[in-house]
Parts: sequence; structure tokens; C-alpha cells
Amino acid sequence: MTNPTTEADATTRATPALLDAVAALVREANALVLSIYESGFAVNAKADASPVTEADVQAEALITAGLQRLAPDIPLVAEEAVAAAGCVPSCGERFWLVDPLDGTREFVSRNGEFTVNVALIEHGEPVLGVVGIPVRGRVYAGARGQGAWVQDERQGRRAIACRPVPAEGVTVLASRSHGDEQALRQYLSGRQVAGIVHAGSSLKLCLIASGEADLYPRHSRTMEWDIAAGHAVLSAAGGAVLDLDGLPLRYGKPGLENPHFLARGL
Repeated sequence: MTNPTTEADATTRATPALLDAVAALVREANALVLSIYESGFAVNAKADASPVTEADVQAEALITAGLQRLAPDIPLVAEEAVAAAGCVPSCGERFWLVDPLDGTREFVSRNGEFTVNVALIEHGEPVLGVVGIPVRGRVYAGARGQGAWVQDERQGRRAIACRPVPAEGVTVLASRSHGDEQALRQYLSGRQVAGIVHAGSSLKLCLIASGEADLYPRHSRTMEWDIAAGHAVLSAAGGAVLDLDGLPLRYGKPGLENPHFLARGL
């Protein structure tokens, strides 16, 4: 007979099997979010006046139930549950961090740049992450020591990695809905910039991880669940997310609010 403790420990390590299981769960959430996106939806406001839709709520319920089946021993912090409770729970040293629909404003404006996000945090570090892009039928995934990959129906699964900065300069990503253009211009002063691309949600971190861009400076508010999954993918692809003092961004902070940061490739 299998020892239950040993079995639980095995299933909750950041193994390739766990990464695949979380990726399958995110694909389910992708399909659910896309069905709501295509069928019409109501938009409500949370206490902080940010928008919330049926897709946020239903996707979080699906992901939460799936993670509890996969790893009942790991606590879970999810955006809509935190909003409903009005407070941030104690995270501990190891926990799931879930944003069921990052880029709700992009979802509402129907530009397709929204994502489904699940990350596993250990001792302040995102060690496993999966980011789903519902409108593209795509999943980005990565874990510490395992590298990163992207999968979709057209091209299947392929490994991804950050690129060296091209000779023509960096491609910079900027937030479509929450950007600070003045701070961005000041940060980029003196750098050789090939172009600036505006995009929504944690998709930006995945574009750096897949070698399609080089820098994402963020000079406005984000929460940990907004970027943890993308951070894990980017780290597994060879990149990093740093605060403006050059230190690695950490998770499980009081209030779960991030400082301004820089996501970069090689």
C-alpha cells in the first residue's frame, strides 16, 4: 500500500508531471474563458472599481477546484477570493497564486490580450508557472530546472528561451491599459531601442520568454498574482524580474502588492 504522505509529497513537487497537470488545467480554463468571451457577458465593478466578469469568477472556481485535487496540501491565494473577502490571507512559505483572468480590461475591450495565470510560490520565488492565452489556444509553461515551453494546436509543443539583445537594439514592451509613458521615456533615455510594443496582461512576460522582446519596465501598480506565472515562465526561459534596485522580485509580501519592476531577457 502506498504511503499517503509520500504520495502527496511526490505530486506537489515542481516536477514535469505537475507542470503538465497544471497546464492541462489552464487549457480547461482557457476554453471556459473563451466560451464566455464569445457568447457575451456582463461587467461589474469590484470594491476598488476594477472590472470583474463572469469569466473571472468561473475560471477561478475551475482552477481552484483543480488545484485542490492536484495538491490538497498546498494553500491557495486567488484574486477574486481575496477581493470577495476584502483581505489577503496568510500565505506561508509555499502556496499557489492564481489570477483567473489577467487583463480584464482587455477582455472587456475585446482585443484578445488577456491571460489565465497559475503559479507555485516557494520561499518567495515563483518555481512553476503556466500562462494561458485563450484567444490563441496557447499555453506557456515553465518551472525551475525544467526550462520553458509553449504549446498550441497549430505548432504543438516547443521549447522557448530568451534571446540575446539584437544589434539593432532592444524591443521594449509597455502596458496597453496601465502604462506611464513619461516614466518609460525617462527609463529608456540613452538606450538603443529598436521599438516599443504595447500589449496587455502577463502576455508581455511570455513574449520576452519566447525571444520576441527584450525588456518590460513597469512603473505602475501590479499585484503578485498579475505576474507570478509569467515570472516563472520567464525565469525558466533564462530571464529575470527585478525591482528597481536590481534585486529579484519576491512573493508573499504583505498585501501582495509589487514594487515597480523590470522584466528582462538575457
